[in-house]
Amino acid sequence: MRGKLQRATWPQGSPVALGALVVLVVCSLALVALDVAGSHLSRRSVATGLSLLVLMPAVLLGQYAPPPYRLPYRWRWGLLMMQVLLTYLPLLLFHYRWLSLLGFLAGAVLLTLPPTSSVPIALLVGASGPLIVHTDLVRTDRGAVSVLLSTAITASTVFAVGHLALLSARLHAGREQAARLAEQRARAVMRQDLHDLAGSSLSAIVVQGEAALRGPVPADTAPDAARRALAEIVGLARRLHTEIRAIGQPDDEGPSLSEELAHAQRVLHGSGIAVRTALSPCAAPDPAVSACLRFVLREAVGNVLQHSRAAVCEIELRSDASGIRLLIRNDGVPAADSPPQGPGRRGTGLSGLGYRAHTLGGTFVAGREDDSFTVEALLPTA
Repeated sequence: MRGKLQRATWPQGSPVALGALVVLVVCSLALVALDVAGSHLSRRSVATGLSLLVLMPAVLLGQYAPPPYRLPYRWRWGLLMMQVLLTYLPLLLFHYRWLSLLGFLAGAVLLTLPPTSSVPIALLVGASGPLIVHTDLVRTDRGAVSVLLSTAITASTVFAVGHLALLSARLHAGREQAARLAEQRARAVMRQDLHDLAGSSLSAIVVQGEAALRGPVPADTAPDAARRALAEIVGLARRLHTEIRAIGQPDDEGPSLSEELAHAQRVLHGSGIAVRTALSPCAAPDPAVSACLRFVLREAVGNVLQHSRAAVCEIELRSDASGIRLLIRNDGVPAADSPPQGPGRRGTGLSGLGYRAHTLGGTFVAGREDDSFTVEALLPTA
């Protein structure tokens, strides 16, 4: 995986949504300010009204702002209470000029309170406008229906813009989280690939090196034997290097299954382990199935070399109506009362092979039977 980590960014839709909210709030309050400034009220009343209108944007935007500018829930509750006071009390002084702020209050209720209670309360806020007009608490030539429709339009506009901004932020966060999960899965697959590749190949290199060091040979054949052992070790190291480089190249499927089988036989023979094979003719499996079988074979052979004292290893590959089956069985498993040092201990390699097989719709079984250990994978051929 060669991609770089992406830095966390704010949702792209939030600045646009916030800008729309700012325009909506400022322009609406500017109209109210023009009505207040042009009224026949005293200068003190006009100054008070304009001061309240300067304070209102902070209260309103604190209620409506989308993430990442969104305030904590308890703060928005406090601002909602303040907005209630700033909406209803000035009505007694500024009358019809202040009625348009009822829509902003209804929108804030819809955006702040839970859905079960926000809709009834918002309806009450909308109905309070016509009720106030009918009680003659404010002087206005506007009808009750006009006040109600104006409040509904403003509230629905505020709620729509604020809600769409919230959905945009959540969608962006969901995409970012999905990207992070995909990156983590890719890293997990890479770690598993490295474990499966390097574990078995390094085990083979170690076994070959130890055999070359401890094997007593006649003096006249020592140089030739040492050269053959070194050549085998160099070949294994080069193969490991090629396979690790192939991890970053998705188009490279690596060696074929037959090549992997031949390599496994050669490595086991070179380690002094007798190999019995039963290979039935079968059609070339799907590349993903072939890759999974190669990993199963490689991991099983690596466990035989590293964790067992096997004298015989059986490799069976068969294909039938149920799918393609690969079985690797070896003897020489340590006794049950000995320290957990080998295939009897289920490690990350076997767990990773099980995950690979299940992902392809197959099954994977690995377990101990008396003094032998069996690894079996069954994968669908289509």
